[in-house]
This record gives sequence, C-alpha cells and structure tokens, in this order.
Amino acid sequence: MLFPALASQPGPCQCPGMLRPNFYVHPSLDRAGRYRRDTEWIARVTISEHTRILPVWQGRNLIVGPPEAPHVAMVPATETWWRSVAAETVMLGIDGDVTYLAVDISGIADPAADPVLAGFGSFLDLRAVGPLLPHEEGALLAYARGMVWWHSRHRFCGVCGHPTVSSDAGHRRDCTNPECRTQHFPRTDPAVIMLIHDGDRVLLGRQKAWPPGMHSVLAGFLEPGESLEDAVKREVLEEAGIRVDDVRYHSSQPWPFPQSLMVGFTGRAVTSDLQVDQDELESAAWFERGWLRRHVDDESFRLPRRDSIARRLLEDWLAE
Repeated sequence: MLFPALASQPGPCQCPGMLRPNFYVHPSLDRAGRYRRDTEWIARVTISEHTRILPVWQGRNLIVGPPEAPHVAMVPATETWWRSVAAETVMLGIDGDVTYLAVDISGIADPAADPVLAGFGSFLDLRAVGPLLPHEEGALLAYARGMVWWHSRHRFCGVCGHPTVSSDAGHRRDCTNPECRTQHFPRTDPAVIMLIHDGDRVLLGRQKAWPPGMHSVLAGFLEPGESLEDAVKREVLEEAGIRVDDVRYHSSQPWPFPQSLMVGFTGRAVTSDLQVDQDELESAAWFERGWLRRHVDDESFRLPRRDSIARRLLEDWLAE
C-alpha cells in the first residue's frame, strides 16, 4: 500500500529577491527537534497511521509513476515489514499532521525480487529524477538520502574507534566506549557556488566528467578559517585566474550528493584574461547574455541541470 504523493505547493522563501525556493528545500517541514528525545512520542509515531516511511536502499529513493512524471512512494508506518529490515530509522519531521521517517533498507539484496517490496515502486538515483519531482517531494528524498548516508559513514567513533549507536531519533550517534562517550552529529560541507559576470558576460566552466556540452558557474569548498566571500574570490582566482569584487549573497541549496550545502553568490569580475587551472577545469570561457538567451541546449553546449542552484543563478541573471 502506498500513500498519495505530496501536494507540490511552493512555500514562502525568506531570501531577498527570490520568487521561489530552490530545489531540495522544504519550507513547510517542521523538523520537530523538540520530540527527538521523547521516546514515548517516537514510539507512537512509528506505528501511527499518519506516519509515512521513506525507504532508502543503497543511496536510492523509492519512486513511482511514469519516467516523465515521477513521484515519491511513501509506505504507511502501519506496514510491519520495514521494522525487521531497517538498519537505521531517522525522524525527518512533520508537515501538517503527517510525520516522515527515513528508513535504511540497504541490507536487502534486491528490492525488485523481494516478495514484500516488489510492486511498491523502483529505487532510483535522486540525481536522475530530482529535476522532475515536485519540490517538496525532492526535498524530503534529499533529506532522507543525506541522513542515511551520514549514518552509514559514522558507525565507528572518529575519536577512539569504538562502535557508535543512533540516538535522538537518528540525529546523533553516540560512542559506546564508556571512557569516550563522544557525541557525533550530522555534518554538512559548505561550498560556495558563484555566478561571475562583467556586465553582459558570464564566466562558465566545464569539467571533463560532465555530460557532453554541459557548462556551469564555478564552485568550490570552503576552507577552515575562511569567510564565504573570501572563498568565492579564492576559488575563481584559482580556477580561472579572474579577480572578483562586489560579492553578493543570492540563496542556498541543500545538495545531498553526498552532504553539501551550496551557498550561492554573484560577483563582478575586475579582470577578464582567463588562466584556466587544467587540474580543476577542462575549459572556461566568457559567454554573452544575448547568446545564452537564444541558444537551445545541444551536445555542443548546455546549461547545468534544472534542479541545481547553478541553473537558478544563471536563469535569474539571464532574466535581468
């Protein structure tokens, strides 16, 4: 049995100048931190008819519907099979009267051949279907994927090496060594992503591993002791040899591939001669706004995927 998909109503956005939230953002989800240590409440919701289970299998999410219009598949918590196969369970939050739980069932050899799971849907990579999902559905799946991934990478204490156990409804792992007792919390790696322009031209780069023709704005991870604005300037200078000024915040986006937060900026180039770091980029070039507006994506040139903040930065700039 599956519950119907979520309504895809866009929620309010608090970012100045933004008309809509980015992909993988769920403005109306209450993460319910106040309940994470309430064991009685957790016990009730795990058997409630109002609770939905979002299974994650080896990094993939459960999807139903035709390829051109996929939707999240949600299993009622009143189904009992998931309890015996769940490696980890994470309480994601509440939306309205519905509570959402992420459940890691990666131990199942093949869901398609499982007598219970067969027919529920297909486990697909969120990167393949994310751009086609309603925003709230994609946000829930991204959240579930990210939390399950974190648990899978922190089964042992990074301080003493002893096993860890899940606590706080899946939002903490505790070291089992009584002489250590270190508490480990989910981590997000901040990365800056920036649209650099000089007025009517924008700087776009390309990596060798990307699909044919795909170009995007530049991006890079924040380093310890560095501000976000300084990271923007450093990354652009290192990758393309361009000096940048007038760095301005645009918006941010969770990016659970595997655990990043993309912090978006715009910046104005104060130099224009490119010096491309071939270890970072295959190529980089300036592109005219008018040409980008007229061009239709093809194998020679295409914009980044539609669920990315990179695409959002470009679309907003092109609309100016």
